[in-house]
Amino acid sequence: MMMTLPNFAENLQKYADLTVNTGIGVKNGDTVYIQIAVDQAPLARLLTAAAYKAGAAEVLVQWNDDTISRLDMQNKDDDRLFNIPNFITDQFDYWLDHNAKRITVISADPDNLKGIDADRVATYQDAYGKAYGKLLNAISSNKISWTIIAAASAKWAEKVFPDAANPEAATDQLWDQIFKTTRIYADDPAVAWQKHDQTLREKAAWLNQEQFDHLHYTAPGTDLTVGLPKNHIWEGAGSFNPRGEEFMANMPTEEVFTAPDFRRIDGTVASTKPLAYAGNILEGMHFTFKDGQVVEAHADKGDAVLQNLLSIPGARSLGEVSLVPDPSPISQSGITFFNTLFDENASDHMALGQAYPFSVENGIDMTEEELIAAGMNRSQTHVDFMMGSAEMNIDGIKADGTVTPIFRNGDWA
Repeated sequence: MMMTLPNFAENLQKYADLTVNTGIGVKNGDTVYIQIAVDQAPLARLLTAAAYKAGAAEVLVQWNDDTISRLDMQNKDDDRLFNIPNFITDQFDYWLDHNAKRITVISADPDNLKGIDADRVATYQDAYGKAYGKLLNAISSNKISWTIIAAASAKWAEKVFPDAANPEAATDQLWDQIFKTTRIYADDPAVAWQKHDQTLREKAAWLNQEQFDHLHYTAPGTDLTVGLPKNHIWEGAGSFNPRGEEFMANMPTEEVFTAPDFRRIDGTVASTKPLAYAGNILEGMHFTFKDGQVVEAHADKGDAVLQNLLSIPGARSLGEVSLVPDPSPISQSGITFFNTLFDENASDHMALGQAYPFSVENGIDMTEEELIAAGMNRSQTHVDFMMGSAEMNIDGIKADGTVTPIFRNGDWA
């Protein structure tokens, strides 16, 4: 595709360098694997070259393609679609055995699987989730360095910018937003990220010092109390693997987050942005929680997909709560990206499913049973949905009943 964005090649190079060096922090001897779509081959080549330049011992690329994914979902025999072959799980084991650092590049059409039987998609996702489980546990425990970034594809861009003159213009607009939100236009993107990392760390440090017993969220459609585990840990921007190497799990990121106590969630919460999940768009979601579990849920659009998501073990409770100020750059852009990587950084969000073990003290050394006893939700899925707005108020409440305002009208109090 012909790009007319000024200095596109130069900025794409900066983006690749930032992803490799700040995103996953490639060091000498590392194995790197890249998950990317075939139409993003130019970026894949730049990422591969940057990783080798940083000292990688090997770079492995796992290609994907929207059209083939849809054809597979429509036509593949059930016994082949729902049984993940050994060579796939062997590949996951190889990555784990080599502490491989992961770059996932998302660019898919948010409507790619629209109209395909939701049960068929859910059954496949369940099978793939089980096969991916061991690797997902390593990722969610930060045992390996990983980052998720985005690349503009025409189909996704046209969804975000439906009024653009043509697919090329829409794609340009989306690349421009990707570069803006990942600080590529800064004189030195790596230094800009260091400063941003520090700002979010300071917010997380204050919350960790306070150690609230629970949070109370109120906004139109939302009145929710969320318990927090004892010795919970808030984190912002950078994470660390067991070797003490820093990485940025999401680029862009504007959040500080922790895990809730999955047994102590009560009340109602309404989504404030569309959710792109399983190749479909879900809108107008409402959840009612009692004693930590979703007892009632409905989506105005995509309800069958939502009900299938909630049927996954562990998906009826929460594994993450995050704070994102409404004045964040992504929110202020006024753009709905139909992509969680961006939309979750425009809004407070929560995740159905798996909690990150590092969100509680010594969590990464705990057994499954110990994590559950500490209040950490366990699941083979982790799906963020956006529920923040400029009308969101959040209070932190201590065990003695002391109330401290955290957010007022969608911003830090």
